[in-house]
Amino acid sequence: MATTITLPNSRTEADGSAIVRVLGYNIRSMRDDTGALARVIGACAPDLVLVQEAPRFFRWRKKLARLAAASGLVILSGGATAAGPALLCSLRATVERTEDVLLPLTPGLHRRGFATAVVRFGGARLGVLSCHLSLRPDERYEQGGMLLDRLAAMGVRHAVAGGDLNERPGGPAFERLAARLQDGWATAPWGGEHTWTPADPHQRIDAIFATRGVEVLGCGVPLGHPGVTRADLTAATDHLPVLAALRVPAS
Repeated sequence: MATTITLPNSRTEADGSAIVRVLGYNIRSMRDDTGALARVIGACAPDLVLVQEAPRFFRWRKKLARLAAASGLVILSGGATAAGPALLCSLRATVERTEDVLLPLTPGLHRRGFATAVVRFGGARLGVLSCHLSLRPDERYEQGGMLLDRLAAMGVRHAVAGGDLNERPGGPAFERLAARLQDGWATAPWGGEHTWTPADPHQRIDAIFATRGVEVLGCGVPLGHPGVTRADLTAATDHLPVLAALRVPAS
């Protein structure tokens, strides 16, 4: 059952640890109501946004920059250069490095990639990865392994990863990730569970994961969150977002 606690606001603790808000959101190439999309993102007050289906074609950077600005954020990495996944961040983040990763292409299928970064909040150093896994089960499972390998290669003690997995909990790729990482909803359920579709939420195919050592304070769809309306959630895109509050130790 989900808790009804209020998610804590972002802050840096006296010991250098940080409470960080992370939002995962498939924005469907901004083909829907971009005003509603910006209002949802802004109301969640995220430090990091793990975007899927960012614009990838004509003037894609300008479109993503406009969404970031309307939400009080800036572009961190990704977009067309990562085949769709992107990262946005608040000015609270100190950026160490970014890298866009293209995954092996299976002929006849959509190209996939990861948008990644290493950032600091106070004394907390955090690896970040946004993904959108394949529609094909075997490729999706392999991409789950590539995600874990990428996190391990980032050289950080603590990391957060998430996105549109195209698979429910219990599926092979989902469980491959959950065996090594904390599934935010399963660890500290908050808000709503199901992310697809907004008009009839009945599946959880979007998730946020964190490495061991990161404390998940709450994670779920921000239903009823101040400033987030049902009308905006339905109009913004064809997925519901996932919001997590994490306590990241100083490192």
